[in-house]
Amino acid sequence: MRKSSRLVLALDETDKAKALSIAESVSGIVDAIKINWPLVLSAGPEMITELSKYSDVICDFKVADIPNTVHLIVEGSLNRGASAVIVHAFPGSDSLKEAVQVAKGRGKIYAVTEMSHPGGKEFTAPNAEAMARMGVECGVDGFIAPATRPERISAIREIIGDLEILSPGVGAQGGKASDAIAAGADYVIVGRAIYKSNDPKSVAESYAEDICKIL
Repeated sequence: MRKSSRLVLALDETDKAKALSIAESVSGIVDAIKINWPLVLSAGPEMITELSKYSDVICDFKVADIPNTVHLIVEGSLNRGASAVIVHAFPGSDSLKEAVQVAKGRGKIYAVTEMSHPGGKEFTAPNAEAMARMGVECGVDGFIAPATRPERISAIREIIGDLEILSPGVGAQGGKASDAIAAGADYVIVGRAIYKSNDPKSVAESYAEDICKIL
């Protein structure tokens, strides 16, 4: 995955044609496109392959299951052209290790330490540091830490060293791209503010410019 604009689009648009159009319009701006279940359930898993023509695709399936199921989901995502898969850390080290092993040499595994919405403070935040340490030991490529709480990005950065941090919550959830990057994030994830706008390309460009100011 390239590291140019440091911007990742969370494409939760459920209309297939519109999703592809948006992906094409921002392909030269964003470093990756993150998709979740809403798009896959509405347009089918072939969207992974279709979108990979425009950008690296991160499958944000937040996989949280036993190792065998983790294996099947990660493998299926990579087989369809994904460059990375996001998994939850809380199922434990055996599930994380399985994800890493399946993706080895084929793609990246990012582990969630803390969710970006207010409820993320209830259960994920109190255990974020422990999950980050476990993720490092299991060999994941990076972590998800909330742009809505930049101080949490800094806390995770102290634990994981040079591994990557992707930070969701910029835009509609109130997080600021520049604050997340300043706190230690490698990439910021922006969704509704871009894909629900009348001009996704221009909005993506404005976020990329905001990030550039802090680099």
